[in-house]
Amino acid sequence: MSAENASGEELNLGPTARRMILGSQLRHLREDAGITRSEAGYNIRGSESKISRIELGRVGFKERDVADLLTMYGVTEAKERDPILSMVKESNQPGWWRRYNDLMPNWFNDFVGLEEASSRIQTWEPLYVPGLLQTENYARMVACHGRPELITDEIERRVALRMRRQKVLARPDAPRLWAVIDESVLHRPIGGRGELRAQLDRLIEVASMPNISLQVLPYERSGYAAECAFSLLRFAEAELPNIVYAEHLTGAVYLEKLDEIEVYGRALDRLAVDAETPERSRGILSKRRAEV
Repeated sequence: MSAENASGEELNLGPTARRMILGSQLRHLREDAGITRSEAGYNIRGSESKISRIELGRVGFKERDVADLLTMYGVTEAKERDPILSMVKESNQPGWWRRYNDLMPNWFNDFVGLEEASSRIQTWEPLYVPGLLQTENYARMVACHGRPELITDEIERRVALRMRRQKVLARPDAPRLWAVIDESVLHRPIGGRGELRAQLDRLIEVASMPNISLQVLPYERSGYAAECAFSLLRFAEAELPNIVYAEHLTGAVYLEKLDEIEVYGRALDRLAVDAETPERSRGILSKRRAEV
């Protein structure tokens, strides 16, 4: 079964999003059947925590496990079972990023999959140009922590991964990206003045794309709405919750509870108000480019 929207058009879903949709369907079926996670886990020779991970789409699915769960939940008709079991196979198909799995921790692997499936990406970045908008050399300097002598084949592959991720913005069904960056980002010479000029040129270019809104937060209004970088991913599919993604030094967190999403949503609202409009931000970019 291919996931479709209300108009019947096939959705561009990767395996991560398909796992989340499938997990949500299984949770609803379990709850409708009045079965606890503990009981469901025992039925598939697992645990309550395994069922929780399955229902959140955090792990791959075994067709046998899903078939056993469907039977337990009273889903016995082929016309109901077959589409779900077909989605199991689709959710286990590797995404394009599989060849970079050795570079990515699991927490980032999930983010790339969700990024591919999102319909809207809202991001706040106080230190760097957002990854989806970085030039290749800028990304390289970030990856090597500003020390070119440390560039290795692994770092080059990390840069290649970032460049490949950027193709999501050029798809016919590209998500809408709304990015707010701190004004200091335009003055931080990552890779030197020459690279800063090239990066400013890139920002001026993408700021005119119809699916990208870029706002600059001036110094005098910086630091009030949010102090750490984060992204809010939204999806066209009703089964997928909005997700906040925020990295830290040793990993990342995914937030999807409504009260958590509300806090970050309010922060984004204030950033949108405090930052210059996209039109004025383009003027700031052009002015800064002339200064470098």
